[in-house]
Amino acid sequence: MCGFWAIFGCDEDVACKLSSCMKIRHRGPDAFRIENINHFKNCALGFQRLAVVADLKGMQPFRVHAFPHLALVYNGEIYNGKLLGEQMGFNYETDLDGECILHLYKKGGAEFAAAHLDGVFAFTILDCEKRLVVAGRDTYGVRPSFRLETENGFLALSSEVKGLIGLSKGENTKYEEKITPFPPGHVAVYSLDEHSKIHRVSEERFHAPGQVPRYTTRITDLVHTPEEEIYRLLKESVRKRMMGARRIGCLLSGGLDSSLVASLVSEIAKETELGYKIQTFSIGMDGSPDVLAARKVAKHLDTDHHEITFTPEEGVQAVKDVIYHNESYDITTTRASVGMYLLAKYISEKTDNIIIFSGEGADELAQGYIYFHKSPSAEEADAESRRLLHDLYMYDNLRADRTTAAHGLELRVPFLDHQLTSYFLSLPAASRVPRNGVEKYLLRSAFAGKDLIPEEILWRPKEAFSDGVSSQKKSWFAILQDFIEEQVSDEELTGASSLYPFNTPVSKEGYYYRKLFESSYPNQSQLIKYIWMPKWIGATDPSARTLKHYKDSEVEHCYAN
Repeated sequence: MCGFWAIFGCDEDVACKLSSCMKIRHRGPDAFRIENINHFKNCALGFQRLAVVADLKGMQPFRVHAFPHLALVYNGEIYNGKLLGEQMGFNYETDLDGECILHLYKKGGAEFAAAHLDGVFAFTILDCEKRLVVAGRDTYGVRPSFRLETENGFLALSSEVKGLIGLSKGENTKYEEKITPFPPGHVAVYSLDEHSKIHRVSEERFHAPGQVPRYTTRITDLVHTPEEEIYRLLKESVRKRMMGARRIGCLLSGGLDSSLVASLVSEIAKETELGYKIQTFSIGMDGSPDVLAARKVAKHLDTDHHEITFTPEEGVQAVKDVIYHNESYDITTTRASVGMYLLAKYISEKTDNIIIFSGEGADELAQGYIYFHKSPSAEEADAESRRLLHDLYMYDNLRADRTTAAHGLELRVPFLDHQLTSYFLSLPAASRVPRNGVEKYLLRSAFAGKDLIPEEILWRPKEAFSDGVSSQKKSWFAILQDFIEEQVSDEELTGASSLYPFNTPVSKEGYYYRKLFESSYPNQSQLIKYIWMPKWIGATDPSARTLKHYKDSEVEHCYAN
């Protein structure tokens, strides 16, 4: 990952704000730069760099000689930059994939630029000539962006919340500091007055989950069956994400999604003669079903496989750091993040992998959560799938980005490709629901008989990551709850509604996470809209292991056939 940071309209010397940029140093351990802008003395742009592409010319804030009045900071990967250059006649000065953002903006403006990008991104452009600030973010919020606006014309943007905490203190305003996620799929334009104070000009959505992208980058006409097209689009999604000069590895939980991604990465690596064996990584406690399943997949794929085991004590000790890096107090996000955080730490410290592939987004896209079995109708299941995709930036995308970026890794998520998601969601709702007791049936069918992964893994029941890392003796969520029982008193939980009126914790576990969150991010509970919970089943805990589905031998038998 990389990290960007920008402030505009300070009432005081901008130099006193620059230390905030260093709070996101972990996102870009290779280099950093913080730059004042000529004639904008109360504005600054900052960047923390993880070098993946264009090592010599990729430093930011980024400019090109053709229009030096434009300065860009961004985090992400643009996959169709070369194609756009060919189609629109852009003369690129570097190999930096994000250079196309400046050319697109110069050609057609803010919305035009964002709508033509195929990739994952969060960016800020300072147009010194027109005195404009432009900010945009990808459709699913794969790359993070947060903003802080005050009533007196101060604006700050950052890849992480921690880069914005305390920035408005000392400003001449009574505004209560509220940091919000920059909305995915949106682009905003601000004007800078003669005092470099910010005024919002516009904000609009350029792309929504399920919309067909306005750019035309399909590889062939759609002449395949749905299963054939899903297979083709996912493989092409993986292929275009294998850009960059740093070593590529894969997270491998042993579940369907990560196994499919790892299999395609391995296949493409062999086709393109990448020059090294793909490394795969799994984590769990002793007896973890994920570790056992991942071992089978790794053997089938012939990867250089790494298994990491953590103890309950190590997991519990990591919770505080996880909440600090995640900037969230959501229960299932925290549970699932611990294993991923420890795994990313291992990859960073023990290997030379920097680019990491993962299976995020498949459950939301392909209705993989177990509660989809209880959907009242195909139409309601479709609506829930789209809602989950819309909110991913506050939950699984947040977890995936923050746990890996904490250790200087860059995560790539092929299931959230624009072309794949738009095609998949265009299929009839009835074709995407669980079938024969099997969730993600359509996705599984697309890979049936191809021998990419073992058939037993292809049809393996859904296991939530926070559950799959557990031992068979005791679930991870139960270990956490037993520890937290001694950390939070009954009296504290009883008074939770007065202390935390928004998203009030209803369990000691929720209270404990919220307390840790507030210690680093006071009064910022609005960063997530709600505590994630399964729908339609009256669940009181987000763990899939509490659902009847796990105890139903007839349903489990369906998966084996």
